Amino acid sequence: MAEVYAVADAMASRYRLLVLLAAFTTLRFGELASLRRRDIDTVGRVVLVQRAQAEMQDGKLFDKAPKSAAGVRPVAFPDEILADVVEHLELYAGAGRDGHVFLGPQGGQLRRSNFRDDWIKARKDAGIAADVHFHDLRHTGNTLAAAGASTRELMTRMGHSTARAALIYQHMTADRDRAIADRLGSMIRQRQGDAGT
Repeated sequence: MAEVYAVADAMASRYRLLVLLAAFTTLRFGELASLRRRDIDTVGRVVLVQRAQAEMQDGKLFDKAPKSAAGVRPVAFPDEILADVVEHLELYAGAGRDGHVFLGPQGGQLRRSNFRDDWIKARKDAGIAADVHFHDLRHTGNTLAAAGASTRELMTRMGHSTARAALIYQHMTADRDRAIADRLGSMIRQRQGDAGT
């Protein structure tokens, strides 16, 4: 938790939320880069994953459907990052309901290749090991969320469909997803309390 916040705090302010959502919703970079304003529910504290950004060899960006039906999913985020979400939407997101949540510094679409330099700088400034990649935030978030969550709940939250039959008959409830996000929020509050002493 301390390392997640160390990198988020060292990151350019326009990308702070990118780090927090990667860790606390475990979305992939392509899912985060393709988010639109309409995909963020600040009242329900949910991010709706409907697409993922991909890049062609010629550099053209486009949105594609997730790898499987399980990839389209609502993912709750902790109350403790709601202020970060609201501030980001006010200051950095594109205009209108279809505006991208994350944009590059010149207002264009966020590109993995351009973001990499920002990630490396923030990681170094935070004193995090060189072998830690942005995608490791997803692994961190899944590890944090795993405490008390069932395998099915984690698969649903992560958008995995390896147990196809289970997806047809077994669904995570919104209440259970909220409980996972609330537990993450408790960890954030504990970290903030530790940092304040």
